[in-house]
Amino acid sequence: MVTPMGARILLALLASLLVLKVSALDYSFPYGSQKVRGVNLGGWLVLEPWITPSLFDNTGDDRIVDEYTFGKYQDRNTATNTLQNHWNTWITETDFAAIAAANLNHVRLPIGYWAFDVSAGEPYIQGQIPYLNKAVGWARKYGLKLIVDLHGSPGSQNGFDNSGQKMDAPTWHTKQSHIDRTNAVIKTLANMFKDMADVVPVIAPLNEPAGYRGSDVLQVTRQYWYDSYGNIRYPYGSDRQSNTIVMIHDAFQGLPYWNGFMQKPDFHGVFIDTHRYQIFSTSEVQLSNSQHIQRACGTRDEMANAPLWVVTGEFTPAATDCAKYLNGRGVGARYDGTYPGAPRVGSCSGLTGRASSFSSSYKTFLRQFWEAQITSYEKGQGWIQWTWKAEIADEWSYQAGLANGWIPRDPTNLAYPNICN
Repeated sequence: MVTPMGARILLALLASLLVLKVSALDYSFPYGSQKVRGVNLGGWLVLEPWITPSLFDNTGDDRIVDEYTFGKYQDRNTATNTLQNHWNTWITETDFAAIAAANLNHVRLPIGYWAFDVSAGEPYIQGQIPYLNKAVGWARKYGLKLIVDLHGSPGSQNGFDNSGQKMDAPTWHTKQSHIDRTNAVIKTLANMFKDMADVVPVIAPLNEPAGYRGSDVLQVTRQYWYDSYGNIRYPYGSDRQSNTIVMIHDAFQGLPYWNGFMQKPDFHGVFIDTHRYQIFSTSEVQLSNSQHIQRACGTRDEMANAPLWVVTGEFTPAATDCAKYLNGRGVGARYDGTYPGAPRVGSCSGLTGRASSFSSSYKTFLRQFWEAQITSYEKGQGWIQWTWKAEIADEWSYQAGLANGWIPRDPTNLAYPNICN
């Protein structure tokens, strides 16, 4: 017979065991034994001019170069209606079904801080959160894991239009108020998804902070990663951890820079996100096709020896910066010499736009380059291509790659399995 005192002791033991179970990370995906294979939903809840150039061209205002100016320089109702229609149509349940049918297992969804906070009077238009919640429901329905990625911070963490606000130099790291607001957004996200690690196993607290700008950015970024760890892993308080993984970006430093950072046994559930492009400098766009492939293959040791579990969270089969507005609205391309100060490499004709304009040899290269990259990135934990779709840049589009043959329906079905040998 169990006495009342005995029953209380038993309940206390059971409660402590429950806390212990939650404290040990319970991954909802077999990370470490199964590879991450996924795609980004770029240009949906964070606008990018090159992904949807029509949204910007249709404004008729050259000052509108990012989501910030999209709200600032237009009639409010016009901008709101345009965005609402875009959110309703750019990504739908059909896209999630197609992503799952392509044998992918992860989706990375960028969202900006302004979806949660425009308290400093920013002109952004809000309304993204219901679509974030829809995405979670669709991911659950189709068996996909959703990585929620904070893509833009107050003051911009990199000055790129993909941060929401294009600037000559980022200012996020220069004001404590910017950092405090960003931490508050991460707390909100952590609280939203703390009991949903089965479908949202990962939160990425900031996309692409511009570490290449110097130690002042890196110092703030490193502290912000520590703060994010506490916010994401301890949303219930200090006595209980969540099962949510923290995915920090390498701040463009390369993986060895992060040796010894946020390692076990003091930290658990930390992944590192690295983005690999070969198109944003003159020397890179001057590489031959075979050199692009060779460079991708050359990342294998770095991936295999990463200090933390590494996912290549962005990459592309594109080997030029030819896509319209890729370097910013109204800015040209290095490849064809229309970018300020860049020597011309060649014509962009047939290298961007619709796949119907691509030669068979170009499609073959896209397939070879894609395979060289994904097999190299799988020396780490896997990859997430940027991006699922684009209006007029099929060389970047996973959807277009599937439709036109340079991306297989099953990403393990390789045409060039020995491309890096």
